[in-house]
Amino acid sequence: MPETLLEQHAAALRLFGERVREVADAQWDAATPCTEWNVRDLVNHVTGEQRWIPPLLTEGRTVAEVGDALAGDLLGPDPVAAWDRAAAGALAAFAAPGALERTVALSYGPTRGSAYCSELITDCVVHTWDLARAIGADDRLPDGLVEFAIKEVMPYADSLAASGMFAAPLDVPAGADAQTRLLAMTGRRG
Repeated sequence: MPETLLEQHAAALRLFGERVREVADAQWDAATPCTEWNVRDLVNHVTGEQRWIPPLLTEGRTVAEVGDALAGDLLGPDPVAAWDRAAAGALAAFAAPGALERTVALSYGPTRGSAYCSELITDCVVHTWDLARAIGADDRLPDGLVEFAIKEVMPYADSLAASGMFAAPLDVPAGADAQTRLLAMTGRRG
């Protein structure tokens, strides 16, 4: 199991990248558990999240300064290559000396680099499940990443639905495993 935050981030990106490589040509328009997104939209979202890291973290720019430079289709004709470039840039940005201690100007306010990284790990883990479900791939997530994501989501799980980006949390059946609990907190039925 990855031990450091950077190892967790690398593991989450690898996992998502594995699923991106499994998308068949005919599956890019397939529906996902994220009801407003198809597979391409979902991969574009996660790719975009990684592309935001260098300008915000490395360059110290604000969301307003980046503006709509990362809006629209970021995948182009080769979604796998677009993902690989975005993931490599994100990994390099967080691995830079002092990056995890920097303050990042996010849309909801100043955030420590380590907290930003944790948020993106969780986003990537949950969306890996979404992508796997959409393409019929193995949707079992690694225990270490699931536990990490649960710890990240737990403090604000009750307010996720109010953000408009998540469905309402679901009731968790007694004795549910960690992955089922994580999915339920994020409005997904495993």
